Amino acid sequence: MSKVTVFIPFSNREHSNSLINEFIYNPLVEKIVLIAEQDYNNGFTTICAKSLVSSKTIQKVIQLTTSDYFLIVTKDTLIQLNQFALERFISFAETFNASILYSDYYDLNGEKKSAHPLQDYLPGSVRDNFNFGPLLFFNTKKVQQNIKQFGNLSQTNYAGLYELRLRLSVEFFEKKNFYPIVRIPELLYSQVETDLRKSGEKLFEYVDPKNREAQIEYELVFTKFLKQIGAYLKPKFEKIPTDKDEFPVKATVVIPVLNRVNTISDAVESVFKQKTDFSYNCIVVDNHSTDGTTEKLKELSYRFPKLFHVIPKSKTLGIGGCWNEAIFHERVGKYVVQLDSDDLYADANTLQKIVDLLETGKYAAVIGSYRMVNFDLNEIPPGVIDHREWTDNNGRNNALRINGLGAPRAFRTSILRKIKFPNVSYGEDYAVCLEISRHYRIGRIYEPIYLCRRWEGNTDAQLSIQAENQHNYYKDTIRTKEIFERIKLNKGK
Repeated sequence: MSKVTVFIPFSNREHSNSLINEFIYNPLVEKIVLIAEQDYNNGFTTICAKSLVSSKTIQKVIQLTTSDYFLIVTKDTLIQLNQFALERFISFAETFNASILYSDYYDLNGEKKSAHPLQDYLPGSVRDNFNFGPLLFFNTKKVQQNIKQFGNLSQTNYAGLYELRLRLSVEFFEKKNFYPIVRIPELLYSQVETDLRKSGEKLFEYVDPKNREAQIEYELVFTKFLKQIGAYLKPKFEKIPTDKDEFPVKATVVIPVLNRVNTISDAVESVFKQKTDFSYNCIVVDNHSTDGTTEKLKELSYRFPKLFHVIPKSKTLGIGGCWNEAIFHERVGKYVVQLDSDDLYADANTLQKIVDLLETGKYAAVIGSYRMVNFDLNEIPPGVIDHREWTDNNGRNNALRINGLGAPRAFRTSILRKIKFPNVSYGEDYAVCLEISRHYRIGRIYEPIYLCRRWEGNTDAQLSIQAENQHNYYKDTIRTKEIFERIKLNKGK
């Protein structure tokens, strides 16, 4: 049977030796190579590197592999192979002629063992934080052919492994192979779980300022990838169409809400504290709340005559469906501005700043920046989220790589009415912004004008693994759709 070269991160701790022993006696392992900051002279070939994912390290991995396949352990932790794991990797690789394979696994936390299913890889699974688990299995021949065809990887400290993955996924778009990257839906190994944070605590890692250097590298190799597959869009935009509809006010703040009795008053009050030189109102779409939110909104509507409390007829609406109710409402304004029912505007000038930018006539949408706060509105890490990766030149390309575009979001109502929101409760804003950016310029405000309140009541505060996978799969589906639409656009179709 085919053989495997195994590359292991080595820190000279107890689990490092246990990890070596997990592979060294397997008859399918041709050799083990360590990746460490120094050579510990323990009899193994060692790649001396500070980063496991730099282009220099990945190029060295490729050079040292003489077997049919190679496996990279991407996490410095203890891995335990389950029964015939390497045989299954090889079998799937040969059947699908795949370039990369990964599998589901078990998390071990003390005596507790729990299944950790992963998400299938799509053509649009291009975000740099896609979770493959700690074992990545490569087809050596496929990798070598890729290097021969496209040359060595770009010189990067953080994006070497990411670039290799993107390059191997090109077969999706060249239609040479429908399965270049394959998930094996079997629990082929176990890992000792070390990251016990809740899902909500991991959400904003990619915009943490300390990760900025890595994000710049990811953008560079991702832009190169988009050009390679024909999905890159030059910074040339369509002209904003003239509004044909008439609107009763200049702007409407839209708040979709379901069971937020603890926060809805704060949100509504922050709307009507706004100081503007134009007329505005607020439409709250109450998605059949049952916790007292409906009654609270009735009270608020007596205090604020420009608050319109809408309860949809349908009981099958997600957040996107609630937005559609608002943008087709007779009281809606020329511009619609988002406010989540948990959140607040930072001060009384937020709405004016947004509308001033839209009024220039340059933009179909405007996205602001926000400050992360707790329930009591005290700042929490990572602080200000400004999404400076969204530049006028490359923002709409880089938007395909990242998991969110910022807040608050504001749109021209007439354009939204043509696109419409997907009727989902996660990623609906991302889908709309991607489609808008395919055609029109999106304006940015880089100062924090919005307070994003994180608390245990957030819908994404503590998701199950299955729910996380479902959310990420949806966004990757939207990315897939958008990438193919951009390829068609560039071909003039």
